[in-house]
Amino acid sequence: MSSILSIGTVAFDSIETPFGKADHVLGGSATYITLAAKHFVADVGLVAVVGDDFPEEFLQVFRDHRVNTEGLQVDTLGKTFSWGGKYHFDLNQRDTLWTDLNVLATFEPVVPEAYRRPSVVCLGNLAPNVQLSVIDQLENAPIILCDTMNFWIDQTPDALKEVIGKIDVLLVNDSEARELTGESNLVKAARAIQTMGPQTVCIKKGEHGALLFAEGAIFSAPAYPLEDIFDPTGAGDTFMGGMAGYLASRPSPTIEDYKRGIIMGSALASFTVEAFGTDRLKTVTSEVLAERVTAFDRLTRVTM
Repeated sequence: MSSILSIGTVAFDSIETPFGKADHVLGGSATYITLAAKHFVADVGLVAVVGDDFPEEFLQVFRDHRVNTEGLQVDTLGKTFSWGGKYHFDLNQRDTLWTDLNVLATFEPVVPEAYRRPSVVCLGNLAPNVQLSVIDQLENAPIILCDTMNFWIDQTPDALKEVIGKIDVLLVNDSEARELTGESNLVKAARAIQTMGPQTVCIKKGEHGALLFAEGAIFSAPAYPLEDIFDPTGAGDTFMGGMAGYLASRPSPTIEDYKRGIIMGSALASFTVEAFGTDRLKTVTSEVLAERVTAFDRLTRVTM
């Protein structure tokens, strides 16, 4: 049976955008990844840490979506990771108001025995040494997707490059790709990343879609055009979860499956931005997702 292991954060987010605000909502990379991946495979495991202040109602969200929380550590001596951010009218720009690591500062992930042989692994945005710890606990050779950010590129470049050398798919945004490689051109940046290890590179461009580089091919996927966007927080993690879920549902993923995976990830991410936190993502049904994927097809198809 196909399974997904997601390592990342489970957090309290406080978000302000030009269209409203929300305080102390459920967030974190592992949260969005698992809620997205559940649309494609039944067996999704979560590895993260929370504090003694994490409410039962948030735990119930994972149970309602049948996410296995055996790997969710509860540190009764600390508080849950908390982040606050404010977005500008250009929603690609945001200011971080605070980051309280709390229990995340001493997090040492333990992968449950049942999740040491997954089909696909999602390494959410965490310190590279934490990501390496998870890789070392795996007992097979799954497809490994990895996310990172400018902070780790700046502060821990050697450890990050060690991670990159052990993964299959790197997902970064355009500015991260340029900083990681020193290349301003994204095609050259992707090729430079491939020389570091991962043969598949996905460069996210926010409202301008995503680029996939794999097997010598380049695939461009648009972002879904929406009239109402409330909160882009978690869209990238949702994208990863959707892509990973689709890949895990395929017996032996081909380049065409990777392309379809990007469309699935983009479709799910388009729901995430329609409400604050996970509110919209939690309500997406298989039927609604299928309609959005069909809309993506109409958006990109052309008759010559």
